[in-house]
Amino acid sequence: QVQLVESGGGLVQAGDSLRLSCAASGRTFSSYALAWFRQVPGNEREFVARISSSGTSTNYADSVKGRFTISRDNAKNTVYLQMNSLRPEDTAVYYCAVDIAKLTSYSIVNLRRYDYWGQGSQVTVSS
Repeated sequence: QVQLVESGGGLVQAGDSLRLSCAASGRTFSSYALAWFRQVPGNEREFVARISSSGTSTNYADSVKGRFTISRDNAKNTVYLQMNSLRPEDTAVYYCAVDIAKLTSYSIVNLRRYDYWGQGSQVTVSS
């Protein structure tokens, strides 16, 4: 069982920056790939970014590439999402998720691949 707790959301203006954190329980944190998704009401949760267990490989949605950076600190059992140049369309609830690397046919951008989720953190960007 893995428990995830996000923090760092809030209300900012367009062009501002924000950093989300997600603290995970469990001694095998460094074995998991981690991802961030976001969701607005009425829409399915969408992929934002993913980082490999070692931190050497990252993937981003086209909509955030060049503005967002995912990173992790395995010593602190924490994954981060640095969000720069925020836009009103980035407004959403952001969730971190764990991929325990079980055998699956779901791609890394499919939320069904992920096994554990945090409670979400609201990010609101005003224009």
